[in-house]
Amino acid sequence: MMALNFQAAKHKKMLMERTKNCTVRLGDVSKLYPEGSVVWITTGKKGEPKHKLYSAYLDKVRVKTMGTLTSNDLGHQNPEINSKEELVADFEKIYKRRILMEDTVTVIYFTEVHEDL
Repeated sequence: MMALNFQAAKHKKMLMERTKNCTVRLGDVSKLYPEGSVVWITTGKKGEPKHKLYSAYLDKVRVKTMGTLTSNDLGHQNPEINSKEELVADFEKIYKRRILMEDTVTVIYFTEVHEDL
């Protein structure tokens, strides 16, 4: 089983509240996360135990540049981020390197899988 892991505490909170249903990943990771796949949504820092929150279906996987992200992408990624520039600043803290509007990103939309039917 594949996992989409989130390291930041703020993302764990959004995932648990179900206000986050999209992730933007630096680079082209579309082959790792094919559309239509089912993955675990997990949280935890690198090298530490992970916590499975729920399973999710990958509805849409799109490769874009940072500069072509839409307001819809931003809102589903993090409702607190209002512009591409804010996302770039957030990414620069996470990746500890300069991020350009020309940089390739993968946008992954996901939906929780319920197992109660």
